[in-house]
Amino acid sequence: MWIEILLLAKLAVEPKHGYELRKAVEASTGHTLSNNSLYPTLRRFVDAGAVSRSAEEQAAKPPRHVYTITEVGRELLHDLLADFPVELALNEPEFLARVGNFAWLRPAERARVLEIRRAALTAERARLTGLAAGQADPWSRAALQHVLGKFDAELRWLADLTTDPREDA
Repeated sequence: MWIEILLLAKLAVEPKHGYELRKAVEASTGHTLSNNSLYPTLRRFVDAGAVSRSAEEQAAKPPRHVYTITEVGRELLHDLLADFPVELALNEPEFLARVGNFAWLRPAERARVLEIRRAALTAERARLTGLAAGQADPWSRAALQHVLGKFDAELRWLADLTTDPREDA
């Protein structure tokens, strides 16, 4: 689902052709999309009426397809961003795709996404703490402690995001 969010968010800013979309996603996330994930997703969007496709002529080259988000696509983008299923709450790309596009959400919707992530991290942290406490092997315990440190850092970051002045931006 995160790929859909990223593509629609980039198209919500301006129409783009496939290569521009790939580069825009990579520039904002570090993720490189393959053509095998990009074009089937765009085709589904076109079929669903979320995106329109038009041919743009190029000198001495075949025309390239330019994708433009539709009103249906804008609604879909909002719905994908605002709906953060609990079963995806520990999935980092899913979460970061939403945070990276918080500008499209209202403050209460942002707060809900952050709370879902916070609750999932807190529960997973408690589970891992129990595993670390019972771990006899010091190396395994050290690895679990490292993971717990990452959870603690993200929980602090989430608290900062919750009170961030950009919240009303």
